[in-house]
Amino acid sequence: MRPLLALLALAAIIAIAAVVIRNGSPESKPVPSIVQQLPQNIDIALNKARFSEIQESLLVWELVAERAEYDKTGDMAYLKDIRMEFQKTPSQGAITVTADSGEYFFAKKDILLKGNVLVVTDKDARFDTEQIAYIGALDQFTTKAPVLFRQQRIQLSATGMDFGVKSQKANFKSLVVASIVMK
Repeated sequence: MRPLLALLALAAIIAIAAVVIRNGSPESKPVPSIVQQLPQNIDIALNKARFSEIQESLLVWELVAERAEYDKTGDMAYLKDIRMEFQKTPSQGAITVTADSGEYFFAKKDILLKGNVLVVTDKDARFDTEQIAYIGALDQFTTKAPVLFRQQRIQLSATGMDFGVKSQKANFKSLVVASIVMK
């Protein structure tokens, strides 16, 4: 009886070894890497990155990007899916800016916004363009690209614009084509 039992145990061990060799053990299977390879000029990448500007203990603006990749020089970040909000103050209304992508230059606090850029004031003035820059030192948006402006029944288009955040006044840099939408 003992030889038969030893023979069955040996057969079971051989069968298990054959199955493991044929299918591989769970520990030996390669684990897919969840780490993404970053471009050579990128030091770190973050999801849901938040940037803000604070002056005299007050929040001036806040920018949230779904993804931010920091350049190795430490001078800038490449941003994706951007929402930037300027706070309402006694002298100015709130402004919301959205864009597909952008670049934030830390030293100057300038932000280049690109792709489906939409600037909206709390008085429902809307500026659509493909590219606009926020110049931190001037607290102003500027673009050389075509701009479509809409507010209530007025619609106008021009190429190039400066828009002051504090004054909330736009200065268009080319001939303006305007129309009034009749309801």
